[in-house]
Amino acid sequence: MKQDSTLDGKLQNFIDEETIRAEMAKSENPSPGLIKEILLKAEEKQGLDPDEAAALLRNTDRELDEAIFETAINIKKAIYGNRLVVFAPLYITNECSNQCQYCGFKAANKELDRRTLSPEEIKSEVEVLENIGHKRLLLVYGEHPTLGADWIAETVKDVYSVISAKSGEIRRVNINCAPLDVEGFRKLHEVGIGTYQCFQESYHRPTYEKLHKAGPKKDFLWRLHAMHRAQEAGIDDVGMGALFGLYDPVYEVLGLLHHARQLERDWGVGPHTISFPRLEPALNADIAYNPPYPTTDHEFKKIVSVLRLAVPYTGLILTTRENAEFRKELLEVGVSQLSGGSRTYPGAYSDPEYDRPDVQQFCVGDNRSLDDVIQSIVGEHGYVPSWCTACYRLGRTGEHFMELAKTGFIQKFCLPNGLLTFKEYLEDYASEETKRVGEELIRKELENYADPERKKLLTDRMARMEAGERDLYI
Repeated sequence: MKQDSTLDGKLQNFIDEETIRAEMAKSENPSPGLIKEILLKAEEKQGLDPDEAAALLRNTDRELDEAIFETAINIKKAIYGNRLVVFAPLYITNECSNQCQYCGFKAANKELDRRTLSPEEIKSEVEVLENIGHKRLLLVYGEHPTLGADWIAETVKDVYSVISAKSGEIRRVNINCAPLDVEGFRKLHEVGIGTYQCFQESYHRPTYEKLHKAGPKKDFLWRLHAMHRAQEAGIDDVGMGALFGLYDPVYEVLGLLHHARQLERDWGVGPHTISFPRLEPALNADIAYNPPYPTTDHEFKKIVSVLRLAVPYTGLILTTRENAEFRKELLEVGVSQLSGGSRTYPGAYSDPEYDRPDVQQFCVGDNRSLDDVIQSIVGEHGYVPSWCTACYRLGRTGEHFMELAKTGFIQKFCLPNGLLTFKEYLEDYASEETKRVGEELIRKELENYADPERKKLLTDRMARMEAGERDLYI
């Protein structure tokens, strides 16, 4: 469903500052009545217009903020239930030719220990991750002229080639790398990547250009159209994000929503995921210690909630930048995917001296192990951790996935498949306490399962897992 996103061969800026300013002005000092009307619309699970999202973000009535949170909680439960997708980032290289003023990987940072993993080192990292239970990875790359699409494709093959002694292999590799041309994206598609992820960082072009004065990343429009080129290459699951703290958060949220709308307009489907990292301290990145637009926890919780209301069927990704306690709050109001046991530099998972600021991209707020994260979200909150990759292997992606999601598909397929992958984790990787609380949660889920036929299917497959079978899905 491709449409031309250029005019006379030139990339167009579909993030129109004048339009966003008008939407922000329209939403200034919203009345309680307007907020209530918007929340009633949000309950229909059809999304919100950018100016409506702006009005919710600009609300200053704390009681109405609580109503925003409550509506987000209800919508998340209605669409996703108590299922949470779990993944880990794997940093392949911190070599970078860009000069992002907020990033520890910037080229000017001479104190950073630069490292690019060899194929053998990649496989060692993957073995560590597989042996603690991960099945879904996000590969992260700096942008360097000697490390292009062919090399990235080879690293993906390296990851997929590793099979552990327990329940096997990495089943989905997502990519966070610099924008490529269509041919480059096609090479990644051919080696079987899942989602292509790229953050615009800031949708405010003057701010973007101020913070990216050198290196290929300085081209705002080339980055803005990365998702379009990925779609053209056949990658129909794409993930976008903004780095909060660089500019007005209301503007950034509206930028994300306009970007999502443009993708849906041009390709028939919006982003598969949206990320919303907050600026964190990084080695020799002064701006990271003093964000131009600091976002409080309360404001950040509203951002997550409003995104859930505005794009109800889009996955919202939470990283370990936030601390453990605050992550629990954010899970309630909208997050559907989270990282666990994350480390943010090449070779980190094999490094016995982990927590080295001279090599990592930013400071991590939640340093718990994967098992501790799983035990917490299961035992304290009743979430079902999911490593499911069935949809991707059965072709339920992109526009097809979104069509199914809007008809209750996630509850019919994703929850049972999530339970199966959780059972696999409990059998092969969990500590005794995590297994205890996990088996209790599975028992309750099966007791309450409304579809007797699906319940029998799940029970039978879990028995097969206990007998030694793996990778069972619907």
